[in-house]
Amino acid sequence: MRNTIEKAQERLAKSARAQINSPDVANTNEENSKPEEREIPNRVGTHDSQLTSSKPEFFIDIERLQSKGMVSVSGDRTLINEEYREIKRKLISNGFGPISKTLSNSNIIMVSSARPSEGKTFTAVNLALSIASEQDKTVLLVDADVLKPNVLRTLGLEERPGLLEYLTGEVSSISEVLYHTNIDKLKIIPSGKTHRLSTELLASHKMHDSVDEFANRYPDRVVIIDTPPIIGITESAVLANFAGQAVVVVEENKSGMNDIKEAVKRLNPEMAIGFVVNKSVNSERESGSYYGYYSADD
Repeated sequence: MRNTIEKAQERLAKSARAQINSPDVANTNEENSKPEEREIPNRVGTHDSQLTSSKPEFFIDIERLQSKGMVSVSGDRTLINEEYREIKRKLISNGFGPISKTLSNSNIIMVSSARPSEGKTFTAVNLALSIASEQDKTVLLVDADVLKPNVLRTLGLEERPGLLEYLTGEVSSISEVLYHTNIDKLKIIPSGKTHRLSTELLASHKMHDSVDEFANRYPDRVVIIDTPPIIGITESAVLANFAGQAVVVVEENKSGMNDIKEAVKRLNPEMAIGFVVNKSVNSERESGSYYGYYSADD
C-alpha cells in the first residue's frame, strides 16, 4: 500500500505544472449538474420484462450525457470512453478473475474520495455507463451518499424513493426502489430522502443482507456504490465493510497526500484499492487525458 501511495504522490507531483481546465469536466461537475425534465425518445436494448414492470423506469437522455463529455454506451472511441474502458477492465478482473477468490463481495465496488467535490459521483456514473456496455455484465448503480446524493442529478433524473426508504421500512422490498432504465443492463437504486439515523441504518443487518443479495443474486452483476467522502464521514467507513473493491477519486493539483493517506487508512485493508486521478494530463500519452487508474498491486 505504501508503494501505491508513493506512486500516486509522484503522479500528482509530476502534473502539478500541467493543470488544465476542461469545459467538459467543468460542465459535469457534481456541484453544477442539474436535472433536466425532458421527453426522452432514446432507448437502449430494452427487454420485454422491463416493459411489464409496475413502476416507471428511469429514462436517461443518452445524447445529453454525451454532450456533457460523459461515457457513451454506444461504444464510440472517444477519449473518455477509452479511459473508462481501461479502468473497468481492472475492476472487472478483480471482481470475476482469480483475485476475486481472495476478496469478500469482489463484485461490489465503492467509489469515494478523500474530500468533497473531487469528482466521485461523476466517476461512479461513468463507470456504471461503461460497464453497462459490456456484453456479459449487468450493473447496479447505488447512490449511498445519503448526506449529499447526486447520482440522479448527474444523470438528469427526477428524485424518487430509494435506499433510505427501504431501510426505514417505508417500502417493504428493495425491489420497490430498484429502477430499470432505458439502458438495458443498467439499474439504479437512488439514495432517497435524508434521515438523521443514516449511519445506523447503513450499519444495520437489513443493509448487510441487502448488500449480500446485490452481490450474490446475479452472477454477472457489478454493483457500483457511490459513497460519501471518506474523511470525517462515518457512513463511508461503514460502507467500506461491505465492498470488495474501492475506487478513490483524487483531483490532480488539489488532493493532498495527507488526505489520500488518511482516506486509505479508513478503508478496509482487505479490499482491492485503486485510484482514479481526475482532471489530469498523462505525460505518457500524446494527448491529454482526464483519468488514470492506479491500483494497489501495480
